[in-house]
Amino acid sequence: MPSDIKSSLKQHPLASGRPDPLGATFDGEGVNFAVFSAHAQLVELCLFTEDGRKERARIPLTERDGDVWHVYVRGLTPGTRYGYRVHGPYEPEAGHRFNPNKLLLDPYAKKLDGRLKWSDALMGYKVGSNRADLSFDTRDSAFAMPKSVVVDPSFNWGNDTPPRVPRSETVIYEAHAKGLTETHPRVDPAVQGTYMGVCSEPMLDHLTRLGVTAVELLPVHAFLDDRFLIQKGLRNYWGYQSIGFFAPEPRYMAQGEIWEFQTMVRRLHSAGIEVILDVVYNHSGEGNEMGPTLAFRGLDNASYYRLLDGRHYINDTGTGNTLNVKHPAVLRMVMDSLRYWVEVMHVDGFRFDLATTLAREADGFDPHGGFLDTIRQDPVLSRVKLIAEPWDIGPGGYQVGSWPHPFLEWNDKYRDGVRRFWRGGDLLTSDLSKRILGSADEFDHSGRAATASVNFLTAHDGFTLQDVVSYSKKHNAANGEDNRDGHSENFSDNFGVEGPADDPGITARRLQRKRNMLATLFLSQGTPMLLAGDEFGNSQGGNNNAYAQDNETGWLDWSDPDDALTDFVAKLTRIRREHPVLRQRLFLHSRPRRKDGIPDVVWRLPDGTAPEPRDWHNPGWKALCVEIRTSYGTPDYAASDDVIFAVFNAGGEVEVTLPVLPDGLVWENILDTAEPEAGPNCVTSDIVRVPSEAVLAYARTQI
Repeated sequence: MPSDIKSSLKQHPLASGRPDPLGATFDGEGVNFAVFSAHAQLVELCLFTEDGRKERARIPLTERDGDVWHVYVRGLTPGTRYGYRVHGPYEPEAGHRFNPNKLLLDPYAKKLDGRLKWSDALMGYKVGSNRADLSFDTRDSAFAMPKSVVVDPSFNWGNDTPPRVPRSETVIYEAHAKGLTETHPRVDPAVQGTYMGVCSEPMLDHLTRLGVTAVELLPVHAFLDDRFLIQKGLRNYWGYQSIGFFAPEPRYMAQGEIWEFQTMVRRLHSAGIEVILDVVYNHSGEGNEMGPTLAFRGLDNASYYRLLDGRHYINDTGTGNTLNVKHPAVLRMVMDSLRYWVEVMHVDGFRFDLATTLAREADGFDPHGGFLDTIRQDPVLSRVKLIAEPWDIGPGGYQVGSWPHPFLEWNDKYRDGVRRFWRGGDLLTSDLSKRILGSADEFDHSGRAATASVNFLTAHDGFTLQDVVSYSKKHNAANGEDNRDGHSENFSDNFGVEGPADDPGITARRLQRKRNMLATLFLSQGTPMLLAGDEFGNSQGGNNNAYAQDNETGWLDWSDPDDALTDFVAKLTRIRREHPVLRQRLFLHSRPRRKDGIPDVVWRLPDGTAPEPRDWHNPGWKALCVEIRTSYGTPDYAASDDVIFAVFNAGGEVEVTLPVLPDGLVWENILDTAEPEAGPNCVTSDIVRVPSEAVLAYARTQI
């Protein structure tokens, strides 16, 4: 043993430690280290200098409880940099890729220091060898690796209380932790593009003005920049290449400390806003068999990953690998990570990227499989918001509507249905009627609520709302993939000019289309989600896959925001708050209510008559009229007198006959997308004129 390591061990005497909890745990006198590996022959803890450049001690973990290796080192404190080296068979064809020359991150590290430096030394095999990944590389990778850091995650939360916004009142705002404020002129430059920027006063003012109740952040787990992106001069902007499921991404920290993330959560909570994290447990950033050895691969490849034939990886995610959540240790890591973010970091929910991957069992997708059952029975996680992205590229990957309670799901059928209706086309009115009622055809089963459908017009993946009305084709050349990436069918419309237009007529039509789509979103049953920037006209220049655009394309452009559109969105969220029939838990099925025998939903043609079955197949029917009441299944004591009549007109100007009301009641026009600034006004006629391509909404009120 080298003399410097002997000296270090005298300074920091060892003890056997504990197998639980996993990770590095500071107790005031030292640090307990515990790490899982079922197939390793020896695990070594490597301690580094404060700058992370020099390895100052290498400590064998001689204690093993089952498959957990552990040691206790006295005298260590928070701030200690460390990593692991793991010895074992290098037999790729048998699933084992141990290589002690490669420094490994702790999967349970609560903080990472330093940025990955791409080098061939990160590979467990010799790059360029004719034996490819079957070869063995002996170079030390420590110089190129971030270091795991011991932390004390305690934080003065004060009187922080989770807002616990009911699902029926939830309005989600999807945002990027950096892009949200990177160019915001009123955010302090010192915190632009950081967690602290997200919770800055200008942003809190904006979010509360909008009326959103939850910020859903794109991945903030520590992630890497793919090598092929670095070679192109790009970066992994979205963050879907996780390498640490407990550590906040360091690039969003102003001072490099995890309390910044905790402060963000506390400040958002104080404004009544929840924090939802987009999490990526379906794969890691290590890629396929030709990828780097950074953590999981070197710790226990055969346990952490789903393998096709030992050597090759199952790739249901399109990223090269798939994590093996059916393995108890991997499932435990995911569950421990989720609980950590709830209990220690106080987040309020999760959106699971490519969630079908996590729920796939031996016979395919299983809504009652191990991963979903584990979450649903967990006393901590079953209380927070759980949102599935219900698809992946694996067999049987598209599973919209198939998830069990209490999961909500991203509903791409809503996105496409609303876009197609407003773009124009035949036989789209009947589809819109389903989407307005929370897509009951997909979600109304097994006791699920109407809030299960997360309705969205746009998301990070795809066009912004401004681009939906400005581009007919994607413009992704800047991604360096010859415009082959991203969806080709966007159901968008450029109104005759591709991109920005100087014609006032085109500008007005585009703005009207945006208001129509936004009004549809907030008048629909389900859980609305708004993409950050859509409220003021943010554009990505037609790029519908800005995953690598950590620049002006991907960042929100606050230089000339459309304040009138922002006010319109605030008006929509206010209308939704004031009218409970727009955000019901129970589905609507045109069934008579116990309270008064009136159906909870009445569909109407513009002339006021009920549509016949043939009308639903009439391509000329462009003005969908609907009268909405409290669901027939609502108990009498909870039934509301609130009634909304809405008109979604994708055709030309039309006269609409308003439903007859009892004496003493009148219809009050509360929304007109053609006159967005108009205030509520009572209607004195039984017939109203609805402008071409517009949405109008009326509320029943007393004279």
